[in-house]
Amino acid sequence: MSYRLDLPATIIYGGDSREQLPALAKQLGGSRVLLVTDPGVVALGFADDLVRLMTAAGLSVAIFDEIQPDPTDLNVAAGVEALKKHHADLVVALGGGSPIDAAKVIAISQANAGPLSKYMGLHKIVNPGIPLIAMPTTAGTGSEATKVAVITDTESNVKMMMLSAPLLPSAAIVDYTYSMGMPKPLTAAVGVDTLTHGIEAYVSRKANAMTDPLALSCIRLVGQHLETAWNDPDNRLAREGMMLAATQGGMAFANSSVCLVHGMSRPIGAVFHLPHGLSNAILLPTVTDYSTSASPDRYAAIARALNAASDEDSDETACTKLVAWLERLNRSLDLPKLSGCKGVTSQVFEAQIGKMAIDALASGSPDNNPRVPEADEIIELYRKSW
Repeated sequence: MSYRLDLPATIIYGGDSREQLPALAKQLGGSRVLLVTDPGVVALGFADDLVRLMTAAGLSVAIFDEIQPDPTDLNVAAGVEALKKHHADLVVALGGGSPIDAAKVIAISQANAGPLSKYMGLHKIVNPGIPLIAMPTTAGTGSEATKVAVITDTESNVKMMMLSAPLLPSAAIVDYTYSMGMPKPLTAAVGVDTLTHGIEAYVSRKANAMTDPLALSCIRLVGQHLETAWNDPDNRLAREGMMLAATQGGMAFANSSVCLVHGMSRPIGAVFHLPHGLSNAILLPTVTDYSTSASPDRYAAIARALNAASDEDSDETACTKLVAWLERLNRSLDLPKLSGCKGVTSQVFEAQIGKMAIDALASGSPDNNPRVPEADEIIELYRKSW
């Protein structure tokens, strides 16, 4: 058995590391930059800060900020037009997973003819695009270090998961100071999203010796820092730890794969337009409880990494303690059940649950889970998460 590890060629990490962006852009051959972001990031002043840095260094910069949560093929198409209009030779992505995912697809679109739906799945994108520098502002998705993008097809209302090496950013700048102002609900949702990445990377059927240390480090860091970051938003050590965890989680899952939580999460996002991290957080305890029997040693190791169980506990006991720990974590972070989320109704849930289960299976992610479900089991898991 052989495994492949794809990572950005350069990762610059640490407080105020954004100041190295102009030099890095020039090293990658950039002179005309398209900055892809969203209105919220612009409102915080982060985009203007980067524009000042880059223009002072002689780079020509245009801002494209028409990225919505759970970006769509229409967002990507508009971004490609902005890229052409500016004659950009480099893309900088600034924001959470949505701007970074959209920027990845924008960067490769001119070299890979559409429609985007043909690139859904594994290794469908062949040609490299223009260089991309990814800069996260949330400690969550780890998209800055992955060859994965999730874009919603507006015609079919399906979240298309694309995994191909050309989507991998050329470089990542991971500046934790961007995350200092995150509100508590966002800190909670993206934080448990990060934990989900670490857990699924470690229990995946494609887990391997290269990804395991990254996944376990991600898990430990979340256990150490998430609740502190939520309770004390200005705690720099906790914010730094969570940003590192997010990047390590991305590095791990992009090279070993996500599993059932993500497979079930994408249809929730497509139907109810919930943030991806929130839907992952809602599902994580229920799916973990369903899955532990198929890989008790791995889930027990996770429980011990989180200090949810001790070395003296049997694997079975550790798995039970892990599920209880995850449930407690969601409660402590004020994360709701699915029925408590804004815009979610029981009528739509019942009408869509069958299609959601089918779409979850069609994504392929559940096949990597230690315990692989049938559609009726996924329906039951959705109901337990309700």
